Amino acid sequence: MLEQKVINRFSKLSFHSPWLIIIIFSTLGLIGIINHSMWRDELNPWLIVRDSESFGKLINNIRYEGHPVLWYFSLAFLRMIADTPVIMQIFHLIITIFAVTIFCLYSPFNYQQKLIFTFGYFPFYEYLLISRNYAFSMLFVFAFCAVFPSRKKTYFYLATILGLLANSSAYALLVSLSLLLTLLVEFFFDSEHRRQYIHQSKKYDLWLSVGVIILSFTLSIMVITPPPDSYLHGGLDNGWLFQLDIRQLLRSIGRLFGTYFLIVPHRRWLDLIICNLIVIFIVVVTLIKLSKKPFSIFLYITGNLILLTFTYLRFAGHTRHFGHFYLVLIAALWLGNYYHESSFFINKFRIKENLFIWAKKWQNIVLMLILYAQLIGGFYGFARDLIVPFSASRETANYIEKMQLNNEFIVASRDANMAALSGYLNRKLYYPELQSLGSYTLFKQGRKAVEQPEILEQINLLLKNQNDKNKVLLILNKKLNSTHNNLKIIPIRNFEKAWVDSERYYLYWVYGVY
Repeated sequence: MLEQKVINRFSKLSFHSPWLIIIIFSTLGLIGIINHSMWRDELNPWLIVRDSESFGKLINNIRYEGHPVLWYFSLAFLRMIADTPVIMQIFHLIITIFAVTIFCLYSPFNYQQKLIFTFGYFPFYEYLLISRNYAFSMLFVFAFCAVFPSRKKTYFYLATILGLLANSSAYALLVSLSLLLTLLVEFFFDSEHRRQYIHQSKKYDLWLSVGVIILSFTLSIMVITPPPDSYLHGGLDNGWLFQLDIRQLLRSIGRLFGTYFLIVPHRRWLDLIICNLIVIFIVVVTLIKLSKKPFSIFLYITGNLILLTFTYLRFAGHTRHFGHFYLVLIAALWLGNYYHESSFFINKFRIKENLFIWAKKWQNIVLMLILYAQLIGGFYGFARDLIVPFSASRETANYIEKMQLNNEFIVASRDANMAALSGYLNRKLYYPELQSLGSYTLFKQGRKAVEQPEILEQINLLLKNQNDKNKVLLILNKKLNSTHNNLKIIPIRNFEKAWVDSERYYLYWVYGVY
């Protein structure tokens, strides 16, 4: 009976109902999540939460990651429900479904744009299948946009969302800052809005909201500031760049092109120049289109400048990082829908109506091109993940459990590439980089990179010093090309079907020959 009711309700959905998009997305998302093989960046946070001995130790470990606490605290709560990383994947799926639901139900975009966006690269692949803290960015940016009208009576909801966004990731902190600055500029320069808020809000609302912002931003900055003995500073090992570097500047601006069209220009001058010219055109037509919405212009400029500054000075980033440029574009267009048209910029820069109409037309064309590029990327990434495992970790772990090898003494290297195995096997492994048992990897003093001869020498010492061991299971993420006079090495099996080339695994039996 219940089954029939569900079928009847589904059949009544209009083909132009946003709920149809949400249902299809959720169904495909569940299929994708179940199929996805997690890699080190997904499981290392889970292992940090699982194996930190105390709350204080957990906070200290998080500081080496370069991320705020929200994702880790969420994982700690999830682990109390079920001690398996699969629950992390389900939680991540729910985050993305909520984000897409908010977008489909509350954003001002038309049905076609909502449909294409939903199945684009970031919602349908990067922030759906790969369980990391970046999905929070999409959720909280969209929640901020949906709740934006509430600022007429209270800032508390927006302050809370900005606080959560700021504690999601370092890039989310930058986006949160740009949204906060937009609220401040509106509050100080829009006297009509300010009077309306003061008249309708409660006396303590502004101070409470300011307190939430200060506390949440302070917490985020404190946690992402690396400890003195962190030598990768949360994965950022290139240091700060304070001198003028034209190529680096063009590469940074090129990240906008990579965000929109998923093709990232790197070092060739011709590629960088062409992509930068296209980006400049996109930015110009977007600014002219938003010229009648001054605060949306401010958000678009500020958000992009903050992200570009960080990209140039500190970290070029990867697709998951500079996807935040895309969120800034969506947010600027979304928030523009809430404002009445203003002639401030039109008069100040003498923008003619014909130019505005031209820019509006071309911005719509550009937006659709971006959406279709994202759609192609989304379907490609999702389909590829169904066919080729993202990491060989799950297949390797399944083999180890099937062959009842999980109780063997396992030596695994490189440690940073073994987090996925430790997570799937739910046990610690011996890491030559630490010369001890471990699971997660922190790039700090005490960890030393090792080459294959050193790995074999450590195994030799382990077998010599412990009489109860006559063999070890060796797992490497590169083929073994070394030998040792005191060791007999027998290959077991290779697991090379993986999209991430550093997460293909090679298994060996290693015996002592004395």
